[in-house]
Amino acid sequence: MEQREVILIDTSSWIEALRNNGRTDIRERVRMMLINGLAVWCDMVAIELWNGAKGDYEKRKLTELENVITSLPMTKEVWNFARELTKKCRSAGVSVPAADLIITSCALFYNIGIEHCDKHIGKILEIFKCGHETLGGHISNCKK
Repeated sequence: MEQREVILIDTSSWIEALRNNGRTDIRERVRMMLINGLAVWCDMVAIELWNGAKGDYEKRKLTELENVITSLPMTKEVWNFARELTKKCRSAGVSVPAADLIITSCALFYNIGIEHCDKHIGKILEIFKCGHETLGGHISNCKK
């Protein structure tokens, strides 16, 4: 079976995509990833989204997404990778939110792109020495 390229969509981009007044460029990218079956997330993204969900509409939308979005496994190896990435960031003098480290580590571990509009993730990727594609500077393809 041929493996498809997938992209982990960070919480920051989901928020923009789900808002009525979210950034048009991000909304369109996320929409296309969903249509093409390329969108994935990890449990940390889902937790962050559920933590901010307000009202029945948002909760219904998240339930719908949970039924169609693949969630990448947060294995022991992913957590070990996250610890090492955290150490690397701290050695570089950078302190970022743990959730951003975990989400970015998941994308890096699985060697896939990450759709984001989060300055902390940008800092993590700079430290990890990842290149950014030209799609608005928000999709980073990181190869180990």
